[in-house]
Amino acid sequence: MRAAMYYSNTDVRLVELPVPKIGRGEILVRIEASGICGSDVMEWYRRNKVPLVLGHEVAGTVEDCGPDVLKWRKGDRVAVSHHVPCNACGYCHSGNHTACETLRTTSFDPGGFAEFVRVPAINADRGVYALPEGVSFEEGTFAEPLACVLRGQRKAGLAPGQSVFVVGSGISGILHVALARALGAGRIVAADVSPFRISAAKRFGADEAVESGPGLEKRLIACNSGRKADLVIICTGALEAIKSSLASVDRGGTVLFFAPTGEGAEFPFSVNEIFWRTEVTLTTSYAGAPADHVRALELIRSGRVDVRKMITHRFGLEDAVRGFKLVAGGGESIKVIIEPRKRLVAEAGR
Repeated sequence: MRAAMYYSNTDVRLVELPVPKIGRGEILVRIEASGICGSDVMEWYRRNKVPLVLGHEVAGTVEDCGPDVLKWRKGDRVAVSHHVPCNACGYCHSGNHTACETLRTTSFDPGGFAEFVRVPAINADRGVYALPEGVSFEEGTFAEPLACVLRGQRKAGLAPGQSVFVVGSGISGILHVALARALGAGRIVAADVSPFRISAAKRFGADEAVESGPGLEKRLIACNSGRKADLVIICTGALEAIKSSLASVDRGGTVLFFAPTGEGAEFPFSVNEIFWRTEVTLTTSYAGAPADHVRALELIRSGRVDVRKMITHRFGLEDAVRGFKLVAGGGESIKVIIEPRKRLVAEAGR
């Protein structure tokens, strides 16, 4: 089978690999679409693990089932999660499924930027989701990132009517804007350094979108009836933007850190400034649990979060490097999808 082997954001090679063998409880999925995540282009995070096949936002068709697989059969249309919890540890029992140690070690073989993946038994049991009727494979790739966003907003306590400030309007920020709108947020303001993404944030539900940079909190206040935001969601690792974000939360508000910084970056800030703001909550979220994936697919199916229009680029495996460059460059793209069978379909139609 063909796969895109990642060495760096500018070095992604088309290679031939054997189709993975499946065992007891496992399934083989033919990948129809796989999204490039912002984490896929964090070179510093990958450099000691390359070469490898990335891709964890996947949707496809069940190609084969191993012994003891009862939930799935050949031909089922599915979205697949690479991270699944054990459902048995203290973290899981307390509802903190994404803190589970098992969740941080599960994956599939080799990765979504390939024609096929082997889905281990634990993932096949609790990390595979049937695509609802009418949901395309491309839309299905959003199950994982939207699940992460859902969990983040729930952890942050988003309530109807609250003002929301999303700092960073890449795909994560856009999904946060769209979801906050779907969940009944009040005034939503977004920020980014890119005019293209500022415009995109408005298209997907922001009441206002402003340019990031010095004085960002003042631009927020001007757009938010003279107030700071009830909920600030940080979808960028830029330290200056983080500083502005912390200055933009209102008394009693919450700041959700939804993105890592660059390697080794540290952010000093005044505890007193946050303390005297009164009852400000700083929180983080990571990944999504199975229940989040189920809810994400329902939001996609119902059209309450219209992910289809967020796709700006589609590439076959042989052009995967172009997709990585687009995502890493942060230019005029929102969501980039890799379609492993794209060339094969084109050739079959000749």
